[in-house]
Amino acid sequence: MPTEEELFAAVDALLEGEPQLPPPAERARLREAAKLTQARLAQVLQTTTQTVKNWEAGRSEPRPPRFQAYLRLLEGWAQKYPPHPQTPAEPESPAEPESPAEPESLPSPGHRPSLSSRHSRRRSPAPPNLPPWPRPPCPPGHPRRP
Repeated sequence: MPTEEELFAAVDALLEGEPQLPPPAERARLREAAKLTQARLAQVLQTTTQTVKNWEAGRSEPRPPRFQAYLRLLEGWAQKYPPHPQTPAEPESPAEPESPAEPESLPSPGHRPSLSSRHSRRRSPAPPNLPPWPRPPCPPGHPRRP
């Protein structure tokens, strides 16, 4: 049977509301500000690095008793590493007219781009209305397309 003191402590905790962790991005910011790796934090909280990654990505939340330990750590870091206040954007000065840009010169007709520039381009995905490649074999007697 719980004592009156235990019951009152439980009721007081309900009145205060459940403690909340900061948003996932803030958790990562605080850890990085403390110059701690996810692996080291996992070691301290006796969990896995993947679990810490999940907490910082918002995919999962810690459960007691790690919740309380993690919350305490984050609150301590929040006092030590407050977020940087966002400075208001400087008012834009009127744009000065720029000199007309030189037209880009086109490559000569026989010009081929260098090997490195040809391979560094990203190919765009094929439009969805094209058949998948490789094409399935044609049925017997069907004329092949060129």
